[in-house]
Amino acid sequence: MLVLSRKVNESIKIGDDIELTVVSIDGEQVKIGINAPKNVDIHRKEVYLSIQEENTKAADTASLDILKQLSGSVKQDEKD
Repeated sequence: MLVLSRKVNESIKIGDDIELTVVSIDGEQVKIGINAPKNVDIHRKEVYLSIQEENTKAADTASLDILKQLSGSVKQDEKD
């Protein structure tokens, strides 16, 4: 992990398209502004992890549904 120190209004560049700016510091809370292209998803980590968990559940459910459908079509083919 790279650790950098920044003061209010100082920035960090990530590649050519992303800039993080320290907007304010109040006690233990740091506010960060992020400039990035619209196609870059930006989430707090806990939100990102929740989205990943939901996507995994949805994929598992979809996989089971597809397997059930395929299983049913195989059984149907055996009857023909």
